Amino acid sequence: MVERLSNEARTAALKGLKGWAEAQGGAAIGRTFVFKDFNEAFGFMARVALAAEKADHHPEWRNVYKTVEVVLSTHDAGGVTVRDIELATFINTAAAQFGIP
Repeated sequence: MVERLSNEARTAALKGLKGWAEAQGGAAIGRTFVFKDFNEAFGFMARVALAAEKADHHPEWRNVYKTVEVVLSTHDAGGVTVRDIELATFINTAAAQFGIP
């Protein structure tokens, strides 16, 4: 099992993750993405879903039309772990492919 990051480590990791912020009182991290349209939002979610399934680490997310809200936390560890930081990094890369900085 992977260990939860300390508050200091979580804060430091967030500094390197554009657009991400603490969520759920520090027990998670989250970001909202707004795409050009539903097709782009769905394409983004499909890319993330494939990577998440491969990593066996799945996001909590919500999609309404062109907006995708993502929350990451490692439930087994009770908070944010390196797995969440790695998935958030991939998510940012996937979003960049759609022109989202």
